[in-house]
Amino acid sequence: MKPPVFSNHGCRLNAYETEAMKALAREAGLEDAVVVNTCAVTAEAVRKARKDIRRLRRENPDARIVVTGCAAQTDPESFAAMPEVDRVIGNAEKMEPGTWAALAPDFTGKTERVQVDDIMSVKETAGHLIDGFGTRSRAYVQVQNGCDHRCTFCIIPYGRGNSRSVPAGIVVEQIRRLAAQGYNEVVLTGVDLTSWGSDLPGRPRLGDLVARILRLVPNLPRLRISSIDSIEVDPALMQAIAEEERLMPHLHLSLQHGSDLILKRMKRRHLRDDAIAFCEAARRLRPEMTFGADIIAGFPTETEAHFADSLSLVEECDLTWLHVFPYSPRPGTPAARMPQVDGGEIRERAARLRTAGACRTEAHLSAQVGRTRHVLMENPRMGRTEQFAEVRFAADQPTGRIVGARILAADTGTLRAEALNDEAAA
Repeated sequence: MKPPVFSNHGCRLNAYETEAMKALAREAGLEDAVVVNTCAVTAEAVRKARKDIRRLRRENPDARIVVTGCAAQTDPESFAAMPEVDRVIGNAEKMEPGTWAALAPDFTGKTERVQVDDIMSVKETAGHLIDGFGTRSRAYVQVQNGCDHRCTFCIIPYGRGNSRSVPAGIVVEQIRRLAAQGYNEVVLTGVDLTSWGSDLPGRPRLGDLVARILRLVPNLPRLRISSIDSIEVDPALMQAIAEEERLMPHLHLSLQHGSDLILKRMKRRHLRDDAIAFCEAARRLRPEMTFGADIIAGFPTETEAHFADSLSLVEECDLTWLHVFPYSPRPGTPAARMPQVDGGEIRERAARLRTAGACRTEAHLSAQVGRTRHVLMENPRMGRTEQFAEVRFAADQPTGRIVGARILAADTGTLRAEALNDEAAA
């Protein structure tokens, strides 16, 4: 009998949950199975998931295939109709030990082939926290799931449900365990991270959680925040940005576009000037702050002038790490019913955005040459700076350690450095 094979698609949160499912399946004794954790963020993501399922069936002809994740949650019947698929389970069900306990001995038809309930009825996110997902140096902690917003291009709330927060005490205890195990960096993750706390007693904010973690886990060297919505950043988080050196100076922003009209059609909650003002304020508080951002190219009704606003936003916000998404319509979303941009034009605009992003990345990397940085080693020859730039060394360094380094040169997309002794790095 073979242990189950897991295939993950999509976001960091999906990857986190795949690790949790591995533990649940192992505890249940699941064998001879393939589990595919799908993504629904774009139509292309769904297509890739289907292609992966067919490939995995060819490679594992005798295995039982279980499909879960956001695409399975939003369109379970289409996956159940695939001849390669044995079971479809929802996003809530995949985190339940009982689901795996029932699956392990039974693919004979006694359990329902489709086990997908109403995700909007789920009220809590807790219980499947795992210790140590990530590299030996960096761990990811899910503190929030779901989203209360309804952006016109996004299907994710229908796959993840409404926003739910993990209570601060549970988060702190997990991070204490991770720090005690030797992890030097923890990353807080969620679907809509800045909504953390809105469903908890007293309605705390993300900044309160960050301050509490840093106060109660003093032996954690580095805390990092994943993607946030800048318009929802609270005063306590801004204070932490200004005062807490252990909070890393790197934020990934969900900006999506640079045109006010397109932002309104997307049903975003910010305008262009809000994004620029936030970046300026954060950099005043923390001059070494770097920003990544998500930007969509070719949203319905986007003209060349609208697109030019996105291009210029890259410069005005000084975005260092750009994630560009060519728009593709998701059935069931309002944007799919809007006038669409030509596919060739979308691809061309996405390419121009990526070029602009690459220029900003290279400018940041070039500015690092000659500086001293503290690099968290992900493997013996590669680590990340505080601003998340990739650094490579000619000689091995201890994986998981934070190494003082002098930046020697900037290559395409990466830095080269030499390690310093502790005195020189201080």
